[in-house]
Amino acid sequence: MLSKSLIRLITSLQHKKFRRQHGLFCVEGVKSILEFVDSTYEVNMIFATSSAAAKLNKIPQNIKLVSVNEEELKKVSFLTNPQGALALVKIPSSERISTEQLSGKHSLILDDVQDPGNMGTIVRTAEWFGFTQVIASLDTVDVYNPKVVQATMGSLARMQIIYMDIEALIKETTIPSYGALLAGNSIYETDFKQEGMIILGNEGNGIRPTILPHITQAVTIPSFGRAESLNVAVAATVFCSEIARRKQTF
Repeated sequence: MLSKSLIRLITSLQHKKFRRQHGLFCVEGVKSILEFVDSTYEVNMIFATSSAAAKLNKIPQNIKLVSVNEEELKKVSFLTNPQGALALVKIPSSERISTEQLSGKHSLILDDVQDPGNMGTIVRTAEWFGFTQVIASLDTVDVYNPKVVQATMGSLARMQIIYMDIEALIKETTIPSYGALLAGNSIYETDFKQEGMIILGNEGNGIRPTILPHITQAVTIPSFGRAESLNVAVAATVFCSEIARRKQTF
């Protein structure tokens, strides 16, 4: 049974302020929860209906499993149709990244991406194409937002997400940076070399003007129709796909 204090705690985690205050975020659905159980994340507690609990019978004994009914789960779920289980997971300590950690790989850099669905899709897409980390500006939507977590479909459990001053990072590093812009060299004719930072901008404003002078190469996805622009998550998919394809030929 869920106490009133637990209900207040869980529902408060829809807000970034309280996620940071309590150091917790929510994961919903048996499959996604198991992804986090098998990761480096620390699962604090799981609330599950009887049918969902039967699928969670192999979780480590140090994780508390609390039985709830469907009505109780609806009170705390962030989904229109709850998926039988909800877990409280500890937010990992903030990380910093050095130039050395960027060397020899391609990383996605997000500049003020705001839509939770876009953020979740980018994380999921990056993992699909073999990227291991996403670096986000401090004003990018919180990856532990329930909508973002849900949109990652478990990929968040295996991806390193770092929030930092990306403008300072781009200025300080000698690793090449490739900005996704409407005007630039065609993505299909760009040499992405063996390493680099792929910079994707805000949904409405693109990459901020103060970053533009420090970008090594402006890159565009050629248009063959009349649409004005691509959704940032779609653009991320095209960049990740093209870079992954190139790596197969290196």
